[in-house]
Order: sequence, then structure tokens, then C-alpha cells
Amino acid sequence: MKDATIIPRKIEPITIRRKSGSFIQEIRKHGLLYLLTIPGILLIFVFSYLPMGGIVIAFQNFNAIKGITGSEFVGLKNFEFFFQSSETIHVIWNTLYLNVLFILFGTITSVGIAVILSELRGEWFKRITQSVVILPSFLSWTVIASFVTVLLTNGGLLNKTLEYFGFESIGFYSEPAIWPFLLVLIKIWQGAGFGSIIYLAAITSINPEIYESASMDGASRWQKIWNITLPLLKPTVILLTILAIGGIFYGDFGMIYGLVQRNVLLYATTDVIDTYVYRALVDLGDIGMASAVGFFQSFIGFILVISVNQLARKFSPDSALF
Repeated sequence: MKDATIIPRKIEPITIRRKSGSFIQEIRKHGLLYLLTIPGILLIFVFSYLPMGGIVIAFQNFNAIKGITGSEFVGLKNFEFFFQSSETIHVIWNTLYLNVLFILFGTITSVGIAVILSELRGEWFKRITQSVVILPSFLSWTVIASFVTVLLTNGGLLNKTLEYFGFESIGFYSEPAIWPFLLVLIKIWQGAGFGSIIYLAAITSINPEIYESASMDGASRWQKIWNITLPLLKPTVILLTILAIGGIFYGDFGMIYGLVQRNVLLYATTDVIDTYVYRALVDLGDIGMASAVGFFQSFIGFILVISVNQLARKFSPDSALF
């Protein structure tokens, strides 16, 4: 018997043909849904993309009377004020340090709150708890600063409580070393509850059959959280972290300036790029310099988002932003 000879067939490449007019058909089919997106698209365009034309102010000796088209072009001179200042390294370090703390502990707390809320069984108690933890997000930093002042001043509630129990009062507004801890604590109290909404939605979308199978195998509640919930939350955590890193060079001006104001004693640990530029803008009135620093912050944030996204694509492709 002769050996059979296998002749390979030439495999034709698969081509995908798009139907002509598919875009128009999509619009006709879901026109009303796309119509609902128009206000959001206009909002983003007007407040996010249209102002990009103002970047040119960073390279001008801007004069409000002459406007953008009539102001003198000065090149990189506006950047010199910031980068030649003796405070540059200091405020950049404070900005990065505080934002890393905010992102790290804020993410951990938000995930923890979401997991706890998902494990609550009483529906009414769950709703009340969720409302309570989200409520601080609706308070302005001005209101929160008033609460903190009443609590932390020398004659404030906290110091009076310490003195009542025989302890010495703490000069919170003259001790810069304690403020990174206070800022992180206040930031978590204000925003972690609101941040947990996305994680709670991600937990809700997990297939319940996975938990049922784990229960049939004898898994405890903690084992299901550790081996099912947290691993399935990883893509959401990475995605939100990438978005947060885009603003890592921006200090939370509303929070820090509202809580610290212009207290020189606390600048060692609380002075960030935004508060430094604001003081320079108020004292000098140089809009071009402020625009230059804003451009620098946006550029570095863009580079960081691209870099972190590439790392995410390498180690966890499903978690990458693009």
C-alpha cells in the first residue's frame, strides 16, 4: 500500500467587507440615543477641547487688553519663573507625594467600602449606609474647612477633649509634619464613599453563579472575597488608577487652599504646584506664567498616562485604557 501524500490547500485570507451605509443605518436605528449624547459632547468640546487654544498664552507676555492675537510672544520665558525658583523641587515633591497617598489610600478605602456594602444583607440598612458614606462628597471644601477649623484650632473641640482627659493640646496649625496624614484622612472621608460607587457597580455585575459554585465547594465569605471579588475588580482598579495618574501633577487646590489658606508655617508639607502658582498669580498678576505651569502639568500628566497604560497593556491587557 502506497503512502498517502497530503497536499496542503492554499488558505485564502478572510476579508471582512463592511456594508456601505452602515454608519447611516446605525444613526437611523439608534438616532434618539445618539441625540441624548449631544449635550455631553458639546460640554466636553466647549470646556475641554476649545480652551486648548489658550495654550498659546503660556508663550506670551499676555496682555488682557491686547488679547491673544496682540500679546507679545516671549518663547519659554514664562517657564523660567517656575523652573528657576528655589521652591520648584519642593512643591513638585509635595504634589507627587500627596497625590500618591490620595490615590493609594483612596483606592484601598473605596474598594473596601464597596466590598462591605456588597456583603450587607439588609436592603434598608444597605441603602442608609451607602447614603451616609456618599453624603460628604456633596459638601464643598469651604464647608469642610469650617468644620476642620472648629475641630483643630487651639481652642477647638479636639484640643478641649484632649485637655479634659489630661493630655496636652496639639498645635495643628503650627505642626506641618502632621498635615499629610490629616489631608489624606479628610480626602478619604470626603471622596472614598463616592469613589466606591464604580467598584460596587463592578461587583454587582459579577455572575452570581460564580459565588454559588464557591459556596457549594465550601468557600467561606472571606475566601469568596479574596479569590473572586478582588481579582475580578482588578481591571476596574487599574483603569481608574490610570485615569487618576493623569492628574497626579495637579494638587487638589480647593481642598488644600481651603484647609490651609496662606499659613506659611504649613508650607513645608502642604504647598503644592497649584497653591504656589495661585499665590504667584495673585501677587504678580502674571497670567502667562500661570498658563505655562498649567501646560507643564498637563504635558507631564499626558506622558504618565501613556506610560502607565503601556505597562497595563503589557501585564494586564484587559485593564488598559487604550
